[in-house]
Amino acid sequence: MQLLTSLLVPTYPDPPGPKVASNAVAVAKQLGATLDAAVINADIPDVSNALSGLMLDLPAKIREANAASRNRGKALLETVAAEAARRRVTLTCQELKAQPAFMRDAAAREARYFDLCMVGWTRDTESIRATAEEVVFSSGRPTLIFPGDEDVGALDHVVIAWDGSRVAARAVADARPFLERASTISIITVTDEKALSREDTGDRLANGLAARGLRATAKLIHAGDNKIASVLEDHAIRINGSLLVMGGWGHSRIRDFVLGGATEGILSDLRLPVLMSH
Repeated sequence: MQLLTSLLVPTYPDPPGPKVASNAVAVAKQLGATLDAAVINADIPDVSNALSGLMLDLPAKIREANAASRNRGKALLETVAAEAARRRVTLTCQELKAQPAFMRDAAAREARYFDLCMVGWTRDTESIRATAEEVVFSSGRPTLIFPGDEDVGALDHVVIAWDGSRVAARAVADARPFLERASTISIITVTDEKALSREDTGDRLANGLAARGLRATAKLIHAGDNKIASVLEDHAIRINGSLLVMGGWGHSRIRDFVLGGATEGILSDLRLPVLMSH
């Protein structure tokens, strides 16, 4: 059965990094998957009245903002289409719209119809991070998050952040298309961040993967006084990992997410592609 992947891109107030289109197409190609590119454009309602029209020219500013968002969306879809044609990836495109406060909700709802959703990431851009968080925690689908300005390359060295938890197990299951195509699988377990159910939890996962025909190695690492997210990313980069697989810890509090330490750290300083599942 062919995988269905989705690229979700909000275009207001700022789009994600410039590499998001080519990276999404490259991943779909690696997985032999189809790709649906959905841009989510701003639909800012007209809240004008006589005073706003006279003093601020607010209706014109709203029209300009909506038009700029649509233009960014159109340009991005053209870029995706060109990349998909070049790499011979089957592509469908959508232009969705939502009020700015609900763009991330629209992304999460759309993601539910696909096997894997992909989002871009840009440092210090709150709207982009909010979209990534919403898709991870509300879509019910695994989410691949790209650093905004780097080519992902071949995702053939998969690094699994493993602690034996439910969300980690979910992430490993969701990563199966990548694991089956990987040339190297590394399992890393941080021993001093929280209590583990058993010391050999990483070895047990490696044995389970081996029973499925996937060769993996397990390693215990220590965080010490360092933040767990930095430890995970630093180690993954040190061993030339190309994809980090991890469970996403967090829950919604009204409109904000309360995130676990590793999830918060990764989403604050993304340095390699991360497949995150909740």
